[in-house]
Amino acid sequence: MKKPLALSIGVGLLIGLGVWYWLTSHTVVQTAPPQAATDYKSIAYMIDGQSVALSNGRASTPAAPGSASRVVTEYFGNEATGDLNGDGIPDVAFIITQNSGGSGTFYYAVAAIKTATGYLGTDAVILGDRIAPQTTEIRDGKVIVNYADRNPGEPMTTRPSVGKTLVLKLDPATLQFGIVAPNFEGEADPSRMTLQMQTWTWVSTLYNNDTSITPRKASAFTLTFTKDPFAKNEGNFSATTDCNRVNGVYAISGNTIVLSKMLSTLMACDGSQEQDFTKSLAAVQSYHFTSKGELIFDLKFDSGTMTFR
Repeated sequence: MKKPLALSIGVGLLIGLGVWYWLTSHTVVQTAPPQAATDYKSIAYMIDGQSVALSNGRASTPAAPGSASRVVTEYFGNEATGDLNGDGIPDVAFIITQNSGGSGTFYYAVAAIKTATGYLGTDAVILGDRIAPQTTEIRDGKVIVNYADRNPGEPMTTRPSVGKTLVLKLDPATLQFGIVAPNFEGEADPSRMTLQMQTWTWVSTLYNNDTSITPRKASAFTLTFTKDPFAKNEGNFSATTDCNRVNGVYAISGNTIVLSKMLSTLMACDGSQEQDFTKSLAAVQSYHFTSKGELIFDLKFDSGTMTFR
């Protein structure tokens, strides 16, 4: 028996409407794969343990949660191109600055590692406050940064005039830089080394119970000594950590040293190793240098050693 034409048309319309409704209500949205980070001025870099994402070479972030103050990070320049991770692809090293609204402007060396899909930002290595960058180059897989700084004890108003060179070697697995010790023609002469000769970078703390602490972000932990011009064996020291900046005073007698009156800025950082670092500094009892160009602190009660390079 044939179905009436009107019934057939009605059924067809219902089926068509049903198909249309299913398609419009069950549409599968295909997400395009993320675009490669082709601009190294618009990727994230790790600065003092914090990820800072640049956009067109600039970032502005709150100084603290809920704070009206802003930390401004900007591309400075002094670019150098070369292969830093041994893959045959040219990478880019350059300098960025960071200012939190005060008088200080901190300079950092960073690199953008080029991959098949785009650039990856490295950890930043601090160069100093209000320095004068000169040149940056990549040679033999290392970043070489030349800049001018001040003599220890000189006020920040003094024009930087002391030439310095920092040589950095990248760890491709962690994208962190290690500082290459200066070439002392084979070995350093411990008798000629001083606390004030350079900014020291924390390498490790080794305790005599066979436990050790190694900084996860070695370049963040530094220590600088400034001699008091009016006191023969005393002075000030400053330190950076993966969270705050620390200041204090030191006094030496022979190879005995006491670090005291430590004051710190008050940023709170999850996962920071700052407490391990400052606890060890407070326990320092004596020091000596090695032919590898290292500064070794011996801790109280023969409990261990703290190594800087």
